[in-house]
Amino acid sequence: MMQALLRSTLYMLLLVIITPPYAVFTLACFPLSAHNRYRVTSTWTRMILFLLEHICGLRYRILGAENIPDTPSIVLSKHQSAWETLAFQKIFPPQVWVLKKELLRIPFFGWGLAMTSPIAIDRSAGRSALDQVVEQGRDRLEQGFWVVIFPEGTRIPTGQKGKYRIGGAWLATHTDVPVVPVAHNAGEFWARNAFIKKPGTITVSIGKPIDPSGMEPNALNAQVENWIESEMARISQHKPATD
Repeated sequence: MMQALLRSTLYMLLLVIITPPYAVFTLACFPLSAHNRYRVTSTWTRMILFLLEHICGLRYRILGAENIPDTPSIVLSKHQSAWETLAFQKIFPPQVWVLKKELLRIPFFGWGLAMTSPIAIDRSAGRSALDQVVEQGRDRLEQGFWVVIFPEGTRIPTGQKGKYRIGGAWLATHTDVPVVPVAHNAGEFWARNAFIKKPGTITVSIGKPIDPSGMEPNALNAQVENWIESEMARISQHKPATD
């Protein structure tokens, strides 16, 4: 545990040193196209993943990589850790996230995030929030971006399950864009709000794309939830909690 603490401390120090100047550099890239801005910001992500692997010993393996489509799709994923927000940028093609607009106000991190053309919504807006997701999501997909959504809305502790919100399924059924379900056990190594990153190999499991054509959002959402939670039970050391 002491070694993990020391490694996590070194990682955090390097993160604090690297992030502010890179965020300033990223802001200077604002005149670039959305895809070129993404390339700039994702370079920071790859540096952080390098630090996590070589300092904290945090690696990963991918199951079902062959299930990643060749065309822009919607990723609906389990959310346990900060790790997947980094790693997905390397695992999947250029992407945008659906996120709470408050995140864009975080110094440095939020500024860089704003440069990636996210779909920033007000979750308290109800139906109008769904309309925002569809309008902005369709625009990003037409630009060639993938859309990444965490249906549970927040990081969920290992062994637990949050309520799967309908936004991702709503976007898919209103755009007829395939859904790619993803399960992973990152929280077993980097828990929610945890400082210490435990060394080990995270498993990321990518399911077969789901064609939403002719489906109702609730039915699609239920299918995604069932696949993810069943896969979590298979790859995780902790069984998901049942309702």
